[in-house]
Amino acid sequence: MKNINIICISTIALVLASCSDFLDKGPLDTFTNDNFWTNENNVTGYANTFYQTFLGYGNAGGSGLFYYRTLSDDQAGNSFANWTFQNVPASSTNWRDGWVEIRRANILLENVDNVDMSDEAKNHWRGVGRLMRAWHYYQLVRAYGDLPWVDQSLDITDDGYLYGTRENRDGIMDKVLEDLNYACQNMYDNSAKNKLNRNVAYAMKAEICLFEGTYRKYRKAEDNQSAPDMTGANRFLNETKSAAAYLMGKGFSLNSSYQGNYNSTDLSGNPEMIFYKAYKQSVLHHSLIAYISSSTQISGMSKNAFESYLFTDGRPLASTSLDTSDEAEFLVGTKTVAGEVVPDTVLSIRKMLEIRDKRLSETIDTALCYVGRGFTRFGTGISMTSSTGYGVSKYDNKNLENIYRNQTSANFTHAPIFWLATVYLQYAEACAELGDMSQEDLDKSVNKLKSRAGLPPLTVDVGFSDPANNMGVSDLIWEIRRERRTELMFDNWTRYWDLIRWHQLDKLDSSVYPDILLGANIANDPYNRVIDKVGTYIDGSKEMTRLFDKKHYWYPIPSDQISLNPQLGQNPGWKQ
Repeated sequence: MKNINIICISTIALVLASCSDFLDKGPLDTFTNDNFWTNENNVTGYANTFYQTFLGYGNAGGSGLFYYRTLSDDQAGNSFANWTFQNVPASSTNWRDGWVEIRRANILLENVDNVDMSDEAKNHWRGVGRLMRAWHYYQLVRAYGDLPWVDQSLDITDDGYLYGTRENRDGIMDKVLEDLNYACQNMYDNSAKNKLNRNVAYAMKAEICLFEGTYRKYRKAEDNQSAPDMTGANRFLNETKSAAAYLMGKGFSLNSSYQGNYNSTDLSGNPEMIFYKAYKQSVLHHSLIAYISSSTQISGMSKNAFESYLFTDGRPLASTSLDTSDEAEFLVGTKTVAGEVVPDTVLSIRKMLEIRDKRLSETIDTALCYVGRGFTRFGTGISMTSSTGYGVSKYDNKNLENIYRNQTSANFTHAPIFWLATVYLQYAEACAELGDMSQEDLDKSVNKLKSRAGLPPLTVDVGFSDPANNMGVSDLIWEIRRERRTELMFDNWTRYWDLIRWHQLDKLDSSVYPDILLGANIANDPYNRVIDKVGTYIDGSKEMTRLFDKKHYWYPIPSDQISLNPQLGQNPGWKQ
């Protein structure tokens, strides 16, 4: 008789990791597989363990998916962010954790029929299991490519799985789509924003299908990938479009405040939210605000990212009619310290921000901060510095007491996981990639985001060509990618995986694109600060260089897994 608290064996095909599967604490430890699957309440309790996979802002002092992931062209990390892997690891949680979650989903799927509940309930929970299996396969496939397909929980006698070969990634993703479609058709259709339901299934489907559609369109055989598959690409892009359209018709609307999506202590009433992660004072905390408002150096915005924001005339840096100077203004004033008014100086970028996309001023501070020139946000708390001079204010909340801002493991603002802005972006990108974009499509998607950002609407013909377009795509696709970048700046590790699916990972080579590690222009600082600069720009490179190699389109398979099953093989370019 299997125990619910199964000991996991460290091997890929067994998809068991060295941890307990679930229900490993408290009185539920006494359950067995035979007496656990008896009612829907138990199933609900089991499925609640899936929520831990949504990192949001992180847990306690750990990092999440917002802000922390600095391997992109949007940030220069406070410590240099090289490639995730530079050598083949002996083991990897990136590999292990996904298989643990897939096994968790398969256990649910194998036991739903044993539970005394309605057919509707059984279909819902099958949908949950298939949704979570799809979600974790998606995350493994985008990182590792070809994988074994495992649709059952395993034990040590399952040699066919234990020592089998990897299946082509395209076939795996076709099966992922089957799981997603089942979930979309069968999960409970309710409006709860912190439960797995049909809306979440459609949101996952839109994200996954956009990744897959664009990946199949832009991949290159010469970079150790398959040749482009336009039939498959169009199929997945159409699935993206239909999933996004479904959510756009479900009554969600944009929140009036862009920043309010990120710094709220209660997202339950936010009309833009589809699914969010709740934190609660004295129960579950994160440390994101502490890392952007305390003495720990901030991983600042890059010059490359700063320059991607449009001006208020709707034009990019190269063609705007507005002031394009990026020299911060040196201002002399006063500040209050311990109740005493003392002289103060700042390098202000407030005037620059006033003529840019509003999202920029809701993402970074109005004053520069770097070594030798600290800045205290909201005039209270701890003096901050940034690796690039640009402070990150997007996730901070001035209404929180400093004890809940500046200390790690004390922050309790909620994290968005799926929200309407992402759906608008997915819809618009799918339309543009399919080549059937209409003005109506733009107006009901990204132009709503641009309106909130104080920008004029985008037209199908765009009306200008940005010389910064270095991706070889049309003006329309470039502008939609810009919109995605600026709307989702620092969010959910989005930028890195966008570069993967667009086949643009070479844009992270800092020897070719040095401005991805440069920061603010501090030409007007009259003091001789001891700080690395390139000309008058802060150098956030930490005197290091990130060099691109096409092998980085795939993570390496951990060597311990290849030792257990040599048929797994290694991904191209990675040597044991």
